[in-house]
Amino acid sequence: MDLSVNLNKIALLRNSRGSNSPSLEAYANQAIALGIQGITLHPRPDHRHATSQDALSIAALCKGHSLEFNLEGNPFSCAKNSFMGFLEICSEAQAEQVTLVPDTEGQVTSDSGWPLDYRSKELQSFLRSGELRKSRTSLFIDPDIKSLEYAAKMEFDRVEIYTGPFALACRQNNPQAIESECMSIRAVIKRARELGVGVNAGHDLNLDNMPILKKCGLVDEVSIGHAIITDALKYGFEDTIIQYLRITREI
Repeated sequence: MDLSVNLNKIALLRNSRGSNSPSLEAYANQAIALGIQGITLHPRPDHRHATSQDALSIAALCKGHSLEFNLEGNPFSCAKNSFMGFLEICSEAQAEQVTLVPDTEGQVTSDSGWPLDYRSKELQSFLRSGELRKSRTSLFIDPDIKSLEYAAKMEFDRVEIYTGPFALACRQNNPQAIESECMSIRAVIKRARELGVGVNAGHDLNLDNMPILKKCGLVDEVSIGHAIITDALKYGFEDTIIQYLRITREI
């Protein structure tokens, strides 16, 4: 299981002071030195955390280290003020992976998977654009078979399972809810392997629930940001990254 570190919260903290402190590049380099497999950014049109320029600079940094850059966003987010537009960012960044989410502009976080048949023709057109020719594509989905099969029909290379409900069940320490969520995740993983679709996972994953997630089946990659930054307040950034890597590397 690969670990992709989402640096959006570092950007949010930086933006609160209007300077370049803390530096995304500095934290990216520190995480890379510790052995992570990728970096994730999700620039939104309001630039409340990662900006368009952040996406380009981190993409270049990742390429310099032969590391995966995972660019997340709504494919239909158009240029606005200093936001370049998601398609334009894809074109410039040439990310190793592009993960598409259905976020609305004012949405706090990605809290649901792509709705079935939502703007399918436009989505297909986006996927076939030359800007994505070098990128692996992934669709953010709820943990259900129909969503997975929709992604496969649209010819996505991977899906990213939305793990918010799973994380909530773990946080509430509800055994029945945990098992129900795990059953859904297991079913998606099993079917994805049959269809030849890769599987990523993300949202509210942390040191406590990651070992449970791993029992659901083989996940190619997890993208974690919020929990890493909050854990870094307790353990320090370096020790936190090491703890997450220890979990993802365990067989």
